[in-house]
Amino acid sequence: MKQWIGISLGDITGVGPEVALKALAAEAGQDATQYLLIGDPHRLRLLNSSLGLGLPLADFSTYNASGQFFITSPLAAPLPESLAAGDPAAAHAAVAALREGGQRCLRGELAALVTAPVNKASILRAGHPFTGQTEFLSHLANTQKTAMMLLGTDERGRWLRVALATVHIPLQSVPERLTGEAVTLAIELAAQSCRDLGLPRARIAVAGLNPHAGEGGAFGDEEIKTIAPAIRATQQRGLDVAGPLSGDTVFHHALRGDFDAVVAMYHDQGLAPLKTVAFDTGVNWTLGLPFIRTSPDHGTAYDIAGKGIANPGSMMAALRLAKQLAKNKR
Repeated sequence: MKQWIGISLGDITGVGPEVALKALAAEAGQDATQYLLIGDPHRLRLLNSSLGLGLPLADFSTYNASGQFFITSPLAAPLPESLAAGDPAAAHAAVAALREGGQRCLRGELAALVTAPVNKASILRAGHPFTGQTEFLSHLANTQKTAMMLLGTDERGRWLRVALATVHIPLQSVPERLTGEAVTLAIELAAQSCRDLGLPRARIAVAGLNPHAGEGGAFGDEEIKTIAPAIRATQQRGLDVAGPLSGDTVFHHALRGDFDAVVAMYHDQGLAPLKTVAFDTGVNWTLGLPFIRTSPDHGTAYDIAGKGIANPGSMMAALRLAKQLAKNKR
């Protein structure tokens, strides 16, 4: 049975379209998956030609069409031929493509959505209220019970999976925003992610917020007042959860296989170790949405856009994870 995977092309003045096309070229003919690229058709075909990929890109008309690679535009008119990095027109198009992909998933037309990188600063300058793609899709799906998970493998094939209790907020705001509900949700969604992946177990480690997990209250009391009660509550519901554990060692133990996923308390606590071990293979997976959404774990890389040298590894990993999750779900 065929399945459709959508790819929103993100900021077209960045590397998103390039890594998307390169990843699709690597996936061509691997299975019966059909792909719907959401973005500007003219620019995408020019890029396909300049990269020498030769992908047979067809205009989308129906989900019953034969073929593997299709394009649809969320815009009424083509984009200008020449756009500077972060141009407002590119930002508007990125938001429109993201919205189109999410809506098609909500209607059940796509099995998953893979989102190419956008630039938050460019989107904000273009006049859109925007925190991130995760938050945008959560709002579109009318759910706040989502969490960001980053996952990837090192050169030895060892997995690191990290769910975040808080995401894109200033570091000084983390203690205030770190609630028992947020920690509990991240634990629950991390455990569910292991089941969605088909792992034989779902053993979750929870990092502390403070050095040495607070050292019994000497370095802060968030572990005592917030994190530990959330852990106990999830343990009482039968989840296999350990912590709070010191943030300077927990990722080592997870990488060697003691845990299947780690819940980190803030963005850089989780992403710094993940990107250290899986910089080129990291994937962003939004947990808790009513549809599957993955994304490469890198930005628009304006400095190398248009040079044909962008590494598609993370986009390839995002595509493969989306297909795996869709297959498991089906």
